[in-house]
Order: sequence, then structure tokens, then C-alpha cells
Amino acid sequence: MHLLDLDCLSREDVLKIIDYGIYFKKNRRKHEKVLDGKSVAILFEKPSTRTRMSFDIAVYELGGHPLIMNQNEIHLGKKESIKDTARVMSRYVDAIVARVYRHRDLEEMAKYSSVPVINALSDLAHPCQILADLMTIKEYKGKFKGLKIAYLGDGNNVCNSLILGSALVGMDIYVGTPKGYEPNAQVVLKAKEIIEEYGEGSLTLTNDPIDAAKDADILYTDVWVSMGDEKNKEEVLKVFPPFQINNKLLEYAKDDVIVMHCLPANRGLEITDDVIDGEHSVVYDEAENRLHVQKGVFKFIFKA
Repeated sequence: MHLLDLDCLSREDVLKIIDYGIYFKKNRRKHEKVLDGKSVAILFEKPSTRTRMSFDIAVYELGGHPLIMNQNEIHLGKKESIKDTARVMSRYVDAIVARVYRHRDLEEMAKYSSVPVINALSDLAHPCQILADLMTIKEYKGKFKGLKIAYLGDGNNVCNSLILGSALVGMDIYVGTPKGYEPNAQVVLKAKEIIEEYGEGSLTLTNDPIDAAKDADILYTDVWVSMGDEKNKEEVLKVFPPFQINNKLLEYAKDDVIVMHCLPANRGLEITDDVIDGEHSVVYDEAENRLHVQKGVFKFIFKA
């Protein structure tokens, strides 16, 4: 199977991957080699720190061989068609992990690949990040049902996948964005369908950051302007400051709120130093869990 976004998974699938991640975290050096004898191509059109390290180490520690190719070594759809790239790579490797600019390129790759394709980030979605986030929430809160998670900032790829992930596990998600920066409309529709299917959780879109943050169990943010984004930076700096996670906004959330950021962070913009380094922050556990939950993804794909 392919993992292009979380809507290709069921609630049972997501919970299973999270449990696998927790297991791998507890047994980092003493677990089965899920990828023994397997090779995984890890492709990067966009530079990365956490994604590159976590996938590289995950494949290695699962007994596989990671083959990393950066933007100077592979030009999807330029030097060679995506169709041909996918077909050829499928003859060499057992899975393809790709971090790309355009989600539609991933979809085309998956269409022609005979091995699993895993989305390591696209302009639409960031599913592996959100699986790590859900694992972190499970560690700190012990549950999903009844929790309110508030996302504040730009309705970007991380926000899109967080909406789907929250819907799948039954959380109540509030998305607070400035007008004109709301999440993808199709993702919102899919999330509402998931919520209706399972009969749990809710999705609320608002342009009021206080409404989003009020009584939240989790506050989440991401950069306001992503790498390669064409947004008008001057406009962003005018309309986004009310959505900054700072101590003032923190007062509206619950006393035991946890604060999340997928990193890298622009300290002083979407989040202040005292919050990201403060007692409510779980961002470094969140970052570490990328490694463990990605092992869980591989186990799910190859052993489920």
C-alpha cells in the first residue's frame, strides 16, 4: 500500500502504527528487523534535517539499506518522466520515500510504482509528521477522545494532515487562521466525512485565535511562510501576529496544555522563545518520535 496522506488509513490503522511506534521507542535496540534484506530509496526535492535523519536511521535500525538521493541527483519529471522513474526504481528497491514540492507528483509516482510510496512531505500533506504528533499526544495525554487540539497559523500541509489525523482518532480540532489562509477545502470535506463515519470528534474553523485556544488540551503551530512558499511576506507579518503562541495566548488554554511545533521554528514569529522552551513544550519529544513512528509505518506496510 502507499501512504500519501492519512485518509488512506482507518482509525485502526493509525492506532496500530502509533502502538508500533511506542514499542519501537521502548525497544530501540531490541526489536525485529522489519526491513532485513530490503532497500529503501529516500528522495529529497526539498532539503530536510529531521525527515532525512529519521528515515535514514529508521531504515538502518530496521535492518534495511537506505539510499538517499537529494535534489541535485534526482529531478522528478524533468530529466526523466515520473512514470519512468517510478517504474525503474520499483525494480531496484522495496519502497520509495519522497519529499517533494508537488503532491500530484507523488500521486503519479504511486500510480506507476509497484512498491510502496511514502509521503515524506508535499505541498498538500505531511502524514508521517502527524503520526509522530499523535504518538506524542498519546504519550502525554493517554487518550484522544475528548481532547481539544488547537492549530494556530497557516492552513498549510501540516495543518491539512493534522485535521485528518485528529478526525481519525476522534479528537476535537479547532483550526485558527487569518482570513484567506484556511486549510484545503477538500481535506476539510474528507475530515467531516471521517467524523461522521466514526461518530466522534469535531472540526471547527475560525479566524479568532482566542476562540481556537480557549480550553485547549494541545496547542499546535507551524511556520507562517514555508520554504518555497509564494506568500507575500509583508502581508503575512501584518495578519499573523495575533495567532502567535505566546504566554498571553497560553492563558486561554488548560493548565496542563502541551505545546507542539513540527520544527524548524521561526522563534519570535509563530512561537516565542519562552513558550517553545517552557514547561508546556513537547517539541523535542515530538521530533524524536518521527524516528519511532516511521519504523511503525514500515512495520505496518510490510508486516500488517
